[in-house]
Amino acid sequence: MPKPLRHLILVLGDQLDAESAAFDGFDPAQDALWMAEVDEESTHVWSSKPRTALFLSAMRHFRDAQRALGRTVHYTELAAGTSLRSTLTASITSLAPSALVMVEAGDFRFARDTETLAEQRRIPLDVRTDRHFFSTIAEFTAHAKGRKQLRLEYWYRELRRTHGVLLDAEGGPEGGDWNFDAENRGAFTKKGPGALPAPRAFPPDATTRDVLALVETHFASHPGELAAFDWPVTPEQALEALDDFLTHRLPHFGTYQDAMWSGEPWLYHSRLSAAMNLKLLDPRVVVRETERAYRDGRVPLASAEGFIRQILGWREYVRGIYWLYMPMYSSRNALDAHEPLPAFYWSADTEMACLRDAISQTLELGYAHHIQRLMVTGLYALMLGVEPTKVHEWYLAVYVDAVEWVELPNTLGMSQYGDGGIMASKPYVATGKYIQRMSNHCTSCRFDPAKSSGDDACPFTTLYWDFLMRHEPMLAANQRMSLQVRNLTRLTPKDRAAIQERATEIRANGGAPPRALTLL
Repeated sequence: MPKPLRHLILVLGDQLDAESAAFDGFDPAQDALWMAEVDEESTHVWSSKPRTALFLSAMRHFRDAQRALGRTVHYTELAAGTSLRSTLTASITSLAPSALVMVEAGDFRFARDTETLAEQRRIPLDVRTDRHFFSTIAEFTAHAKGRKQLRLEYWYRELRRTHGVLLDAEGGPEGGDWNFDAENRGAFTKKGPGALPAPRAFPPDATTRDVLALVETHFASHPGELAAFDWPVTPEQALEALDDFLTHRLPHFGTYQDAMWSGEPWLYHSRLSAAMNLKLLDPRVVVRETERAYRDGRVPLASAEGFIRQILGWREYVRGIYWLYMPMYSSRNALDAHEPLPAFYWSADTEMACLRDAISQTLELGYAHHIQRLMVTGLYALMLGVEPTKVHEWYLAVYVDAVEWVELPNTLGMSQYGDGGIMASKPYVATGKYIQRMSNHCTSCRFDPAKSSGDDACPFTTLYWDFLMRHEPMLAANQRMSLQVRNLTRLTPKDRAAIQERATEIRANGGAPPRALTLL
């Protein structure tokens, strides 16, 4: 007769941490892991093939590593019509554990469903603090209490001090400043970035090849491609990817982290966010090794600080915002935006060169760097007036690093200003001139970033001025937007009418300007 099961340890696809608090006190004789591949996790949003493949491959590698340790893993492979809740319900019935154990979920939906299920089945649920992060949800809540506005900078400084990161001998910020953002905005010359070192690639092994074949068959109608799939799917590979970044790209990351260049998806970026978000890679290791690279003289301070700020600062800040304001946060729509997401976001079939490049890359690789997300795909959707939840669902679907706790505030708050200023102090809006300055996209595009109306006007420029006009009273009350709003006085009534006419035409045409007529 089998021994009674004491703890069933729930391990979700974004909790692949061998040092997880869920394993504290684990007894192989009494406890077991539970993992499940379920159809619903790729269908509640139209998840891209690269995103689904990364999760499934990493999960199967984690399962195999845990079994190699002698642990029992109850693992359910993919089947149609399944959900985490239904699969877990069946497992509770068949395995009859005395209690469920898990670390904090990264998705409010599953956290709520699991609590409800445990109550209904009258089974104890032990939810443990996720020590993968530098800070806890409770610590951020305490930080936020009594503040009229939440801002990254203050939380970032607090965490720097708490964890002793990039501090000088007196306990102040290394180099005399807390951040070097002003040094992180460089653009390439007309010659471009030149020869770039290719990131460390991880050709699919047998386990990953099985997953790729499964995804191609099971999710045949889903967007995205798998031919270029080479993401790290194990902790060992993630550490190799970190070393590759620190050696070959971090030295120039600070200067060029906001730059874009056609056909160059990686530039000096790390490719580490997915490994961290699935918890294959410990952010403490990333921050420690980044600081060490600076201390050893291998990278400049602006590069080290700029990268650490994204992890120790922004990543922790975004998580705090998510859990502080959910579940109502996901439905916020401060700008009352209700346009549909343009169909070309799923196909890259657009004449706009910057959007075509960013979306093509996204569908092929499941990746775009933060400026492509904020100031190309996000910017266009914001100024067009797309409903924020539709933008959120697209980002959650297409990017391999998308887990809701990090994706939702970045998209709805930072990118779309749907939260009305909780995440960011102003809407990030700009004309096509910004993209022209930070990339080479405009050289191959038929639209002119200097023009706001007419058939060859850049849609970004048209929609920028239209956005300011539509939201002028609200924006005028924002001190950080006052200069941009004052620029509206440069527009004559005729200019305004022409811009609004062109913006209306773009919206009526499915969110894109009518295509140029081609003479045969």
